[in-house]
Amino acid sequence: MPTPKFPVSENAITRRDFFNWVVVGWAGFTAAMGGFLTAVGRLFFPNITFEPPQQFKAGFPAEYAVNKVDERFKKRYGVWLVRNERGIFCLSTVCTHLGCTPNWLEGEAKFKCPCHGSGFYSTGLNFEGPAPRPLERYKIGRAEDGQIAVDKTVKYQFEKGQWNDPSSFLELA
Repeated sequence: MPTPKFPVSENAITRRDFFNWVVVGWAGFTAAMGGFLTAVGRLFFPNITFEPPQQFKAGFPAEYAVNKVDERFKKRYGVWLVRNERGIFCLSTVCTHLGCTPNWLEGEAKFKCPCHGSGFYSTGLNFEGPAPRPLERYKIGRAEDGQIAVDKTVKYQFEKGQWNDPSSFLELA
């Protein structure tokens, strides 16, 4: 019995075309699974930010001029060290209004926030603009080697009377 002949249309797919499409399909499936497994594998490596240490040494007290604001730790640690006649204290560089970073204006002897115009004296007290309270201070003391030790995990707020705490100010005799 002869095999029946089927009519061949112009749109018929050849055996070679069929296998080419199978290969393309498997390649697409493999790429999709690779992307999926990469996304799942990413879950095992969480996003972390590398922040500077919260405790650091800031040099020796003799390195700080009297009645000056020292800005050398502003970018790296987010603090200003201020020395007056009695000693040294450490101020946060975060404005208490909306969290911007004020600038120290030496000529005007004040911190001025560029965002909304809050102004702070060198002591950290607010005197102009919308800032609702003074800048915060951080714990400051002496390390065993005589250097200034700053601990940003402990902060002091003026409105709570915490600036009177002995560790919010390093007295120099």
